[in-house]
Amino acid sequence: MAIRLGDEAPDFTAETTEGPLNFHEYLGDGWGILFSHPKDFTPVCTTELGGFAARKADFDKRNTKLIAVSVDSVESHNRWKSDIDEVQGTALNFPIIGDEDHKVADLYDMIHPNANDTLTVRSVFIVAPDKKVKLTLTYPASVGRNVDEIVRVLDSLQLSAKFPVSTPVDWKDGDDVIIAPAVSDEDAKEKFPKGFRKVKDYLRFTPQPNK
Repeated sequence: MAIRLGDEAPDFTAETTEGPLNFHEYLGDGWGILFSHPKDFTPVCTTELGGFAARKADFDKRNTKLIAVSVDSVESHNRWKSDIDEVQGTALNFPIIGDEDHKVADLYDMIHPNANDTLTVRSVFIVAPDKKVKLTLTYPASVGRNVDEIVRVLDSLQLSAKFPVSTPVDWKDGDDVIIAPAVSDEDAKEKFPKGFRKVKDYLRFTPQPNK
């Protein structure tokens, strides 16, 4: 069954490149990103895993842990790590789940039979500290993910978790944000002391409140 926004992220225990791991315990009280790649020793996946590893400091700064999964074995992952380091110039610095029995892939509906009946698609799940799924993305095997975009949506999710705001098209960290329609103008004056700009009754922009 497909996982929907607001659902609790299914918990699991699995073998990984960093030893046995329980997903919810691994995340602790922080955010998490669980993402799948179709297969080890493949070109797009090699660039992706290295790309995420190179940006780990950005995720650490956002109290967010990374964990990857594929249907290959932990032994295969460990052999592949040297290729990732060689090609991308960054050693792998987060765990990869060995999921030969498809336990995690099935829990998170990562195998789409009309695309491939054995390999995972490129799924992304962002999980909040309350263990609720806040974002899902699904890419075909041929399309590598954009790490900048995943950092961007993480910033937006973390911002809206703290303040009654949403983010407009093409927003990036530091840009103006939109005040939630449920907040009255009077309340907005108190909640957003930097002021706001009203374009429509339902569209009010304010400087990013945590900047």
